[in-house]
Amino acid sequence: MASGMLSEQLRADGTLRHLLTLETLPPYLIERLLERSQSFVRPLGERPAMSQTLQGFTVANLFTEPSTRTRVSFELAAKRLGAQTVNLEVQLSSRAKGESMLDTVSTLQSLYVDAFVIRDAEAGVPHLVAANVAPHVSVLSAGEAHLSHPTQGLLDALTIKQRKGRFAGLAVAIVGDVRNSRVARSNVKALTALGCELTLVGPPTLMPERLDGWPVQVQCDLDDVLADVDVLYVLRIQRERIGQALFPSLREYAARWGLTAARASRLKPDTLVMHPGPMNRGVEIAGEVADSAQSLVTEQVANGVAVRMAVLWTLLGSGGPIV
Repeated sequence: MASGMLSEQLRADGTLRHLLTLETLPPYLIERLLERSQSFVRPLGERPAMSQTLQGFTVANLFTEPSTRTRVSFELAAKRLGAQTVNLEVQLSSRAKGESMLDTVSTLQSLYVDAFVIRDAEAGVPHLVAANVAPHVSVLSAGEAHLSHPTQGLLDALTIKQRKGRFAGLAVAIVGDVRNSRVARSNVKALTALGCELTLVGPPTLMPERLDGWPVQVQCDLDDVLADVDVLYVLRIQRERIGQALFPSLREYAARWGLTAARASRLKPDTLVMHPGPMNRGVEIAGEVADSAQSLVTEQVANGVAVRMAVLWTLLGSGGPIV
């Protein structure tokens, strides 16, 4: 099964054709993508990295769920590599009239689209599209149901590497709604593959029903892990995905698992605080913590463009100069 999931992402020559999941991606491929991503990073205030490597290519963003950071960063990434972009939201598309995703993809292929960036609430959609596109076309998952968000996992790994300089032996705690989080799943896959030691923290009702094969520890009490972690990754409470019955109230959740200012004061001075956004300030994270010097939220957003440039560069073309 694992080898099959990897092979569906590769070309016959072993190069990466699609990016659908990090689940079976070997560490050397993850590291290669991170190295290429770093080459696109520029300090805040400088002009962003640009290239015409993908001039003449067209990238279609197909989003059936609301998104700001991911959709915008994919669009900027494509344009900064010289590609044209098409943005299609389901409520404005033929899918709202009953057209299937494969019909939509077929139509866009006829218009010479070279890559599809897909976010869908239904599991399996990116894989289905990848299995049905023309041989020269690539598919990138921008979020698949609650299962996977590969470019988020990569950008989070890149952000950690920039600050810590390593992965091996780093203690990372992921706090909150792991059960419904595609971000958590992609981070577990990426960070454990790179050598981090992961702990999942939160109420039992927000943990996956099964953790078979997850190389992680599980802890219910956030206060028990604060002093020991190198990275504290706070997940968003996904009000649109979960029922109130999974925990007593948002106030109760904030009291027991929220990263308050008092809890943040117990972290090591060099502990990194991360959040995938958008944030529920005052619920999973206090506003003053989100805006503190330990918070990497802004850096995560900036790195999102660099990572998505690296992925598009890798899948569609390489060799053009970066300026």
